[in-house]
Amino acid sequence: MGLDEAVTLPRLVAGIGFRRATPPAEIVALLHRALGEAGLAPERLTAIASAADRTGEPAIRVAAAAFGLIPTGLDASALTAVDARVVTRSSRIEASRGVGSVAEAAALACAGPAARLLLPRIASAGATCALALFEDRPSVGSIPS
Repeated sequence: MGLDEAVTLPRLVAGIGFRRATPPAEIVALLHRALGEAGLAPERLTAIASAADRTGEPAIRVAAAAFGLIPTGLDASALTAVDARVVTRSSRIEASRGVGSVAEAAALACAGPAARLLLPRIASAGATCALALFEDRPSVGSIPS
């Protein structure tokens, strides 16, 4: 194993669902809360993902920039492709988006085919957040923060 392989960390993705009127500060606070609940440092976050029609919204762009990231947009087919792995179900979101949770589906779809949910959806007044992890090598011990 080379040095590069020894220090490669798993890909950590935050999936975000939000109402259009949600302020960026609320999304940032929810991201910090999710990372705190998972016991991970903010620097570990490698991507922030949401439905493609929302990633142009100022709230998520400003929130992602607070972590030095640009939001990744996922189309409806990418979200529905992982819906069987979504653990939280909202009948309202299922009716409008075709998935149980935009946050969980976005996190899983962006993290990759072998990703797993590290933190199921948590919510604030106007947003939801889930964390997914993709490890391209076998896990040994716990995830370093």
